[in-house]
Amino acid sequence: MAGNSREDPLAYGDYHDGDQDSDRGIVGDTFQRLRDRYLPQQPASGYSNQGQNQQNYVPLDSNQTAQQQSQSPPPNPTQHSSSLVSSLVNTLQGAAQDLGSEFRQRISGNGEVHSHTHAGAQCAHGVHDNAQHRYGSFAAQRVGNDAKWFVDGCGYFWAVSKALEQARESIWILDWWLSPELYLRRPPSKNEQYRLDHMLQAAAERGVKVNVIVYKEVAQALTRKYLSPTIPKYLHSLLPGQIDRMTSVMCGLGLAATFASLEHVEAQNPLIVPPLTVSSSHTKQVLESLHPNIAVFRHPDHLPAAQTLESSFISSLKHMSLNAASASNLSEDALKAIYGVNSDIILYWAHHEKLCLIDGTIAFMGGLDLCYGRWDTNQHPIADAHPSNLDDIVFPGQDYNNARIMDFHDVSNWQKNKLDRKESSRMGWSDLSFSLRGPVVEDLRAHFVERWNFIFNEKYDIGVARYSRLTFRENTAGAIPLTGQQLQPNQGSPPNASGQAPYFPPPPTSDGGAGGEYNQASGMGGAAAVIRGRVINGMHHVQDQYLSGNEHHSRLHGEFQDAGISCQIARSCTKWSHGVPTEHSIANAYISVIQNSKKFVYIENQFFITATSDQQKPVRNKIGAAIVERIIRAAKAGEKYKVIVVMPAVPGFAGDLKDDSSLGTRAIMEYQYKSINRGGYSIMEMISKAGYDPTEYIRFYNLRNYDRINSSAAMAEVEQKSGVNYEDARREHDDIVDPSGYRTSGGGGYKNESSSGQNYSRYQQAAAGISERQGLGRGRWDTVSECYMLGGADIREVPWQDGDLTEMDAFVSEELYIHTKLLIADDQVVICGSANLNDRSQLGDHDSEIVVIVEDPSTVDSYMNGQAWKAAKFAATLRRQIFRKHLGLLSPQNMEQPNQNFEMVGVPNIYDYGSAEDKAVMDPLSDSFLNLWNGRARQNTEAFGQIFHPVPHDSVRNWKDYGTFYEKFFHEADEEADGKSGTKKPAKYQWGHVVSENFSAGSQGVKEMKDVLHGIKGTLVEMPLLFLIDEHILAKEGLSLNSFTEEVYT
Repeated sequence: MAGNSREDPLAYGDYHDGDQDSDRGIVGDTFQRLRDRYLPQQPASGYSNQGQNQQNYVPLDSNQTAQQQSQSPPPNPTQHSSSLVSSLVNTLQGAAQDLGSEFRQRISGNGEVHSHTHAGAQCAHGVHDNAQHRYGSFAAQRVGNDAKWFVDGCGYFWAVSKALEQARESIWILDWWLSPELYLRRPPSKNEQYRLDHMLQAAAERGVKVNVIVYKEVAQALTRKYLSPTIPKYLHSLLPGQIDRMTSVMCGLGLAATFASLEHVEAQNPLIVPPLTVSSSHTKQVLESLHPNIAVFRHPDHLPAAQTLESSFISSLKHMSLNAASASNLSEDALKAIYGVNSDIILYWAHHEKLCLIDGTIAFMGGLDLCYGRWDTNQHPIADAHPSNLDDIVFPGQDYNNARIMDFHDVSNWQKNKLDRKESSRMGWSDLSFSLRGPVVEDLRAHFVERWNFIFNEKYDIGVARYSRLTFRENTAGAIPLTGQQLQPNQGSPPNASGQAPYFPPPPTSDGGAGGEYNQASGMGGAAAVIRGRVINGMHHVQDQYLSGNEHHSRLHGEFQDAGISCQIARSCTKWSHGVPTEHSIANAYISVIQNSKKFVYIENQFFITATSDQQKPVRNKIGAAIVERIIRAAKAGEKYKVIVVMPAVPGFAGDLKDDSSLGTRAIMEYQYKSINRGGYSIMEMISKAGYDPTEYIRFYNLRNYDRINSSAAMAEVEQKSGVNYEDARREHDDIVDPSGYRTSGGGGYKNESSSGQNYSRYQQAAAGISERQGLGRGRWDTVSECYMLGGADIREVPWQDGDLTEMDAFVSEELYIHTKLLIADDQVVICGSANLNDRSQLGDHDSEIVVIVEDPSTVDSYMNGQAWKAAKFAATLRRQIFRKHLGLLSPQNMEQPNQNFEMVGVPNIYDYGSAEDKAVMDPLSDSFLNLWNGRARQNTEAFGQIFHPVPHDSVRNWKDYGTFYEKFFHEADEEADGKSGTKKPAKYQWGHVVSENFSAGSQGVKEMKDVLHGIKGTLVEMPLLFLIDEHILAKEGLSLNSFTEEVYT
């Protein structure tokens, strides 16, 4: 950590006042551009110089009196034209801000503000009595469950494949993205039957009903042009009839100019830039073409018809008090209300849950979508070149992905991958998911059925046989009362004699309430709703008479011990996503668990954006406040208390951080740093202001790894003998496992239906005859990711023979992307699911999310700060497994040798209690563990920095440092200095490769580099809290966010 001198500021930031509120929205940006264009010599009223190259905008004071205005120096004649423009601009802007403020109040109402600061927050009452459940969840805490964790995708997807294979009645999947061509077992060449679309088709042919819900991405850019010219004309029509002609003309021109400016601004900075890299239409088309038993819903629909939007907009305006001045423009807040807050129009929020239910008895949930880029092993290999046998490829087609180089491209043609595997690495994927069995699955079934029926009522009730509503009976077995007492299911009085309450989702209502709306195309109205309600009531009566709750539970679940694991489902959802009032029980659970933690909290999450107070607008969730409060409480009591946070160094979006296209990436990083250690109200600054050293209580870490691409003499030999470039042959291999080009034949081989496949065949024939080359020609060293794991080879002893690349150039490094969404407190409580630690996931009215809170009554002997501690078996083994993986204290995972950790729930995980590696991570508060953890993070950080020059890095404190440390090595340069205007000089090194000039030439340099690599153990590195700390914001000068996009990134 940095020292305390002024020359080397604290990593948790200097104290300073928070940023003053300013209009950083579309309208503010527009008027600033107008001023800059038309008044370059006269800074307009409301601006003040804050330095040579920086200006802060201060909105015009609407309370300024005419007398105060008259005291300003009069303009000279040469400034007359500019003054007229300035006056018009200021008037329009003031009106826009007034109207926006009123519009926001009208849209949002004067109800409760969801500050999310305590676990008791209740938003509203809906179809569930959330007040009766802990954390305000729709679901009760339940005992009698079994739960199993899966660290990374290899074992998890194997277990999912086994469950899909055994499905007999139903398969329900809820995903942000689903890739039909995903291989659940690897390598693909040996596991064609375990490709997801093949497994779902086989299940459907067995009579299994497959229901899938996927997020429907925004497919086109949305612009203000969508509202023109109807809205400007309507606003102009609201002017009083007695207004003079000149004023009317001026207002008309002002409206036209304003909307034209808004369109211009958005053309450069659209609300959302399409296309997203997912393709729900491809998912739906492929899956539904397989069998009539497969139904896929895409949701939400983002854009209504133009007439509907205009009607809604005008209807909203009619309830507002407008005058000529306020109607002269629409504020960005008003547009945001229409596009993003209006419950019927969802622009940038997503369904983000990851859930798979098999026969209503087995659940899979967590952070892993069934899509490209998620499958990975514990050692996370990032090289996948196999010169001796193309059938050893692990990541076919789009599954070989590096989001920092380029995101998924043309995913409907899954085999099309532009990354050259001879030169570029993939990005490793660190993630976590659970499998559950028992009463808690009932709540997941309820969640899915509610979502399915809500979407069905909204858009799929069109008389197509493939689509129908789902029904089920709610089961309350194992539910614990809100008092929190750990009652056994047989104690006390259950809600009814059978421990079960009949339940059907409410029928749709004509007013678009919790049950959703009828699709107008179905022609069904109020009478149909009455009929349907009577039918459902009749079914309730039949169920109560003839179906025993105990028989139902036994049929679904079998027998479980009463003292099984306690689980509770929490979620984030609202009217747009689920047809219910806003629920943010995930945020409530996070805050409550942190506040009640006794010793330590471990957080591993894809994002870390949170607030400690209302001063950190636009961030609203207060998980950060809970962290600060708990740490200060521990500090005052003299307790040893730790919070460990592991998160990605950079959000997983493509591009150089300095490029204009990376503004969104830098925005997320800015919000994360302001949550952690900058801006005046961050977690570390608030702890420091209380008089304590924040680094004694909370630390932040990232993950990074390395590998070596086998572009060695073995590959060169095969290419020479076959006359085929490896990448050409590899593409044909990927075509072979693509159903659009090839089908599996009855004999288990491949039948070519679209091309000759000659490159693949010729390459494979030549590869079969190459020499062993110290294992390079036999696949032994196609990846060296084992070298930083337990029992792996010493990288200094791994052989190499130069081919297309020298050994120095064959090494690659990339951040290990963290997609986990996990909190563990005191080795006793676990929260895991789809929810990120940001506003999008936590507020409830943004993205839809689901998590499970797991508390295992089975204990294992452990330690906390050297003292005996009873840890929950589930939480302790999970936390230790993750820590050991990050520290390199796990053996490499073999994808072709499944063990108990690959099996479904019901088969317990293997864990080597009492081993030296287990003892090393047992006590997360002990000095020995903290020295190991921090020591390896520091050593790994220094090694990666010396070899690969990755960013972010603590030595990069401003954009000038960025150029010196990173750009001069990895960024193309202008050659204008050499008289070659308009041309570019290639970068010295490719992305992620070794900066070889840091080492000696030839074999001596390779030895020096390998000596440094040998010091890397595991993947843990320090988070660079000083990165760009000298810059006011991470956005470059001249680029800024508007509040439209601010909320998207938080």
